Amino acid sequence: MDDLNVNNYLKSHIRTVPDWPAPGVQFRDITPLLQDPRVFRVLIDAFVHRYMQPALRPDVVAGLDARGFILGSVVAYELGVGFVPIRKKGKLPFSTVEETYELEYGSATVELHTDAVQPGQRVLLIDDLIATGGTMMAGKKLLEKLGASVIEGAAIVDLPELGGSQRIEGSGLKLFTLVSFEGH
Repeated sequence: MDDLNVNNYLKSHIRTVPDWPAPGVQFRDITPLLQDPRVFRVLIDAFVHRYMQPALRPDVVAGLDARGFILGSVVAYELGVGFVPIRKKGKLPFSTVEETYELEYGSATVELHTDAVQPGQRVLLIDDLIATGGTMMAGKKLLEKLGASVIEGAAIVDLPELGGSQRIEGSGLKLFTLVSFEGH
């Protein structure tokens, strides 16, 4: 399949749930991508084939809590590199660094173990969806606090109307997404 066909194929397997979690929101549900083994393989292969390229090959994959764990761990396994979780505050048992960021409805904090990455390591930062970009930006800042180089941010879905992808790219972080949905 060429890239356009892969993107359309994946998009056709994302369920839209209207008015969830609040009226007017069109929730983009990726669970159908994970339920069908063929679709899940196409999804993972789209990321793996990109990051097998020497210029984009990471030393480590970092996944954002929680769906970034699903994607990131499988991509890391397929690439033969390590995986590190970036968790919501209070979920990691060892010493951590933390970053607080703003949400549409308040703030949140994510954490990373202080020994998760080494200075100079090339890190792919992955999540399921880019909305406002706050979570990915916080993950980037955490990894950089530890001296890592975030080579690219990646996600399945971009919701460009919410401005996150523009914000991420404006920070200097390259961003790769597979599908885009207008509206939110």
